[in-house]
Amino acid sequence: MIEELGTDVSRLVTLAAALLISVTATAAPLAEPPKIAADLRDALVAPVVPKLSWVRENNGRRLVKALVIARSSDPELTALRADVLAKGGSVYMRFVSVSALSVLLPADKVAAIAARADVQSISPNRLTARTGVTMTPSHIEAASGVAPEVRKRTESNSLYYTGLDGKGVGIAVLDSGVMWKHQLFADWQGQTRVKRAIDFLKVGDAGAMGVKDWRPGIDVSAALDPGSPTRAKFEKTLDNTQDGYVDAYGHGTHVAAVAAGRDFRQTLDTTGLAPAANIYDVKVLDGRGFGQLSDVLAGIDWVIHHAREYNIRVMNLSLAADSTESHLTDPLARAARSAVAAGITVVVAAGNFGQRADGREQYGTVSSPGHEPSVITVGSANSRATAARSDDSVNHFSSRGPTRGDYVDAQGQRYIDNFLKPDLVAPGNKVLGALATDSDSMKHPSYLAQTYPSLASVAGANQQQGVAVMYLSGTSVSAPVVAGAVALLLQANPGLTPPLVKAILQYTAQPLPNANLLQQGAGLVNVEGAVRLALALRTDISAAVQAGTLTSGASMLAAGKAMPQQSSVLNGQRFDWGRIVYAGGNQVVSGDTLFTHFQPVWDHRLLWAGPRATRHTVQWWPAAPGVPGNTFVKDITAAPVVQGALMTPGVLHGTPLAGPSSWSARSGAFMPAAQLGSWLSVGSGFILSEGFILSEGFILSEGFILSEGFILSEGFILSEGFILSEGFILSEGFILSESGQPKVTQANDKSLFGEP
Repeated sequence: MIEELGTDVSRLVTLAAALLISVTATAAPLAEPPKIAADLRDALVAPVVPKLSWVRENNGRRLVKALVIARSSDPELTALRADVLAKGGSVYMRFVSVSALSVLLPADKVAAIAARADVQSISPNRLTARTGVTMTPSHIEAASGVAPEVRKRTESNSLYYTGLDGKGVGIAVLDSGVMWKHQLFADWQGQTRVKRAIDFLKVGDAGAMGVKDWRPGIDVSAALDPGSPTRAKFEKTLDNTQDGYVDAYGHGTHVAAVAAGRDFRQTLDTTGLAPAANIYDVKVLDGRGFGQLSDVLAGIDWVIHHAREYNIRVMNLSLAADSTESHLTDPLARAARSAVAAGITVVVAAGNFGQRADGREQYGTVSSPGHEPSVITVGSANSRATAARSDDSVNHFSSRGPTRGDYVDAQGQRYIDNFLKPDLVAPGNKVLGALATDSDSMKHPSYLAQTYPSLASVAGANQQQGVAVMYLSGTSVSAPVVAGAVALLLQANPGLTPPLVKAILQYTAQPLPNANLLQQGAGLVNVEGAVRLALALRTDISAAVQAGTLTSGASMLAAGKAMPQQSSVLNGQRFDWGRIVYAGGNQVVSGDTLFTHFQPVWDHRLLWAGPRATRHTVQWWPAAPGVPGNTFVKDITAAPVVQGALMTPGVLHGTPLAGPSSWSARSGAFMPAAQLGSWLSVGSGFILSEGFILSEGFILSEGFILSEGFILSEGFILSEGFILSEGFILSEGFILSESGQPKVTQANDKSLFGEP
């Protein structure tokens, strides 16, 4: 049954009043929030120097390493760099993905830098870490929906197949490195598909820049213009292609294999999702799975710089930082957002902290940059080692939403993002993939396999150097499943934009029974359905968006095409698509109109998050000798959008259908996704006659102000068996989790070994 807006006056009056009341207190412009991140503020005033990687006492003076986020019309940040030096600091790097500097500063000068009008915020150069570390023969394909309609084997357990395989699409893997000599990365001629191997460890810091660490008075943030000698030297310094054993930890190699591994006649078929895709290894984590925030930002910069040159369309981030900042200020979230604005689909692991040690379910544990609305945040599903999807469930360890990043304004008012995450789930329990070694002998396996031999205990596998495999579990391996799926979609339809890719994956997903929106997002990835929907759409959408010729409401269907049947048959079982799409961070939308007519939010340079929207402007370097024009990104800036449509009339609004968020009532964000999907599949919900419209900087719909979407109580602890996490400030000496929570040893990371 379809409920048109206006058919139930009393319900609408109640809804309008509730929404209007919720906005009355927040519609006024927000006061300027404090510029210094909470964990950095604490470290500056702590009586004893905290044991953190980014703070140190040097000759009686406390120094901190930080990321200074700027808001300046000068892309070189000349005046800000000079002031850092004048105050006894050093500048290590200037970024493109986010207008920011990686700096060293005396602790007593941080406030003075923060007080500058061209500084938006200052965050510590936090530690980052991997996000967790089967199925049976190419179980990963079957469990993800790579049906024969997508890719068909021509003989059992063979190198040969027909259909989509990701050929020509580049996947950047920011991780602990990729062992390019492993046979899973060879093409059908035996040549490696790892096209570049780049080592970014400590690049965002002093070491790799050729200067002494923790020394003030240095600025090595020279411009890295394309075609310049500085750029050439920089690229040469980073190059790690000659070392075939670049992954001493073993995480990045496994992640890359899940996304793009190709069967090499192992006894067990370990083919990944996109077995012909090109791989770009961007090493940002060390031999124990750790790195620092500035290196990840530098790695994202590199991917953005080379994206058009190498056709890098997908970036996989199976890593995270312990940030509790809002997506508005978090440097990693902002950098990921810039990558999306540059046309790259960014896939991120949700994290592995959905369950506490005492067994209670824990909500609010999605990490940075998984809390960024523009990325695809992936949770972990358990396939129960069967091809059938009917017994699949969400892993207990998989991090739950909502996002809990926050900021406090100058008046002390706390604001929490509270966005719906994850976006969907993918197989992530005991997934088989490549085992890396750090030498020519299996006597020296990577850290994970050496420390936990059971991971490499794979019955029937050939465990020789260069072909060995191992199991890993966690959202770390769920993310590359989706990254590989994205490569297939972009091969099928190169004209898809990143937000459209995300919407297609969500709309076609299969909601798992008994799991709510904060546990599984839209449901389990369904490659077969996503490919069919992608093939129904125009292949010039991205180009038209870039040119500004695709107007709101214009047809998106390819000539002679119609919306496909909205169900799939996988492994002999039929199911309806869930038809759930997240919009604006905390709204659910649905309906054919999302794909038959262009929605302004499919422009990847536009971000709608909560009550506001932001537009990014990407500037490209002009043509120069040896440098083609419009190939390399020069600068990315963002500005608020104050007027315009975000979605068109005819979109089905599902948020009111779900009702207010209540865990005990299983409604709102806690509603089982399968139930909401079944209602949406028969047209229930509200058809918007005016769409979502931005007016005076806020979202208006049908005359109502929709600022909250799913409203959640703040900071409560429930006795029913789960906890809403408020985040933690990290104290070092512990192994990082994705959400900033400490744990004592890696052996406690149950997600590494999976669940029954």
